[in-house]
Amino acid sequence: MLSAEQNLLNRYKVPIQLRLSRGFVSMRNVFRIPAPCRRPLRTHYIELRPLFTLMKRLFCSALLALLAALPLTSHAASLDTPLACNESGHQFIADLAQQQLIDPKPTRVESNSINAFSPAQGAAMTAYGFRVFAVVGYEKDDPMFRVGDGDPVASSAYGVVVFGSEAKVKAAVTAAGSTAIVHHVAPLITAIFCKRS
Repeated sequence: MLSAEQNLLNRYKVPIQLRLSRGFVSMRNVFRIPAPCRRPLRTHYIELRPLFTLMKRLFCSALLALLAALPLTSHAASLDTPLACNESGHQFIADLAQQQLIDPKPTRVESNSINAFSPAQGAAMTAYGFRVFAVVGYEKDDPMFRVGDGDPVASSAYGVVVFGSEAKVKAAVTAAGSTAIVHHVAPLITAIFCKRS
């Protein structure tokens, strides 16, 4: 007869059984848990999932999180039409502020009174296929704009600053038939500008 200690150890022993499942070996833990009262012991099976299933779920979750975090360029607002130079600086900036594409307060004012506006959080804008990272504008005697300490560039002016070389941006603007001025700002940074005297 077994001693009480050996009987107790055998009672709570966790046997591990190997089983072939669809060509993969998986482990099944069998826990024997004493049932309350005088009922016989119940056996509970806990199946351990294969590693590739866990990896597949982790990969899918990471991919969905990445796609959600990236800005969707297909929903970017195109500024091609207003950059045909057929509206005022006030109208251009007011429309973008109303659509919540830019912060309505200028982040910088140049000496020639050009006000620079930053895109709103999460807003994506393009001009002739180039990504916009700043919007500029000015309208004389308009409270929406602050005045610089030098002479104003024009009575009304507006435009955007994009990532792209001057040659490529100029080719895209010319192909669209716009009369906008293309100006080199820095390497691979170009301004597209409309002004009225």
